[in-house]
Amino acid sequence: MSNLDVVKIYDELHKMPELGFEEVKTSEYLAAELEKLGYKVTKNIGVTGIIGELKGAEPGPTLMLRADMDALPFVIDGKDECRHACGHDAHCAMALVAAANAVAKVKKGTLKILFQPGEETLKGALAVMEEGALEGVDYVIGLHIRPVQDIPDGTMSPAVNHASSTFIHVDVEGVGAHGSRPHLGVNAVETAALITNAIMAMKLNPTMAWSCKVTGITGGTVANIIPDHAKMVIDARAQTNELMEDLLAKLHQAVEGAATAMGAKAVVSFPGGVIPAAELNPDMTKLIAECIVDVVGEEKLRPEIINPGGEDFHYFARKIPSIKAGYFGVGSGAAPGLHDKDMALNPESLKNGVAVLEKVVERILG
Repeated sequence: MSNLDVVKIYDELHKMPELGFEEVKTSEYLAAELEKLGYKVTKNIGVTGIIGELKGAEPGPTLMLRADMDALPFVIDGKDECRHACGHDAHCAMALVAAANAVAKVKKGTLKILFQPGEETLKGALAVMEEGALEGVDYVIGLHIRPVQDIPDGTMSPAVNHASSTFIHVDVEGVGAHGSRPHLGVNAVETAALITNAIMAMKLNPTMAWSCKVTGITGGTVANIIPDHAKMVIDARAQTNELMEDLLAKLHQAVEGAATAMGAKAVVSFPGGVIPAAELNPDMTKLIAECIVDVVGEEKLRPEIINPGGEDFHYFARKIPSIKAGYFGVGSGAAPGLHDKDMALNPESLKNGVAVLEKVVERILG
């Protein structure tokens, strides 16, 4: 066991929140700690990402522990402010202490620690993958603190099954005209309203979780001018990747059909890409569940969590199907909720996450 204290490290990281791809102080801190532990450290992966590598004496698989680093932007009392309101500081603290405690336990294969930038931008995982961070990785484990709405403080879930998610822009092009001669124009805002109704009328498999809702419409400048342009923003989520494919196919039909009916044009774009749903490996989930029982007991093992949120961790298994992925939840009493500017958690519960990571390392590489 190392002498690193997860509560102390969490407190230190909590005081240095940085936005995605700007985690300079955070990455320097984590890299320095990994180097002290004897890890081979590679810096600036995907801009600010860090990878620590530790090899065992015998050949074996490569296991990666992944923690995200970035914080969130807020406007508080009229001023821009950055805060750790999603627990990424907690994730880094747990992964770092687990890395320290695992030094003496890695007998075979390779242990890699990935401190990933830019999860909140949903582009961080892709950025590190483009630079080869996942090459040769056989197993990858992620974790996330859970809010009080999910599981009680001190309990743990062996899997957090995030949904596929995306936000969509629709640019509607109509024809401008004077308000007294609407028959000479094509109202882009009315077209956007018809597109909204068409989206609301979509039907998907009712036995599966999904949602698709218009979250913004802008257009028009003067009250007596028929607007020639409107912009729509749509939030879409689906529990599986296959369901998301169906949803997006129907959305394209709804947008194109409504625009054509009005005599307008509409262009659909995905500025943030489409985040894949979780495709967790059942064997990894089973292994994590066993480790959770070892750490907190059967009575504090909670069922798998179905979560409609998005998480770019799931690009790993989606892009590299040979990778066996596991992703578990650490009940930490986080309240009022994730992404709330005043979110707080019980740092003592982070010790559970550390212990589970250690046991996973021992089971795979020990």
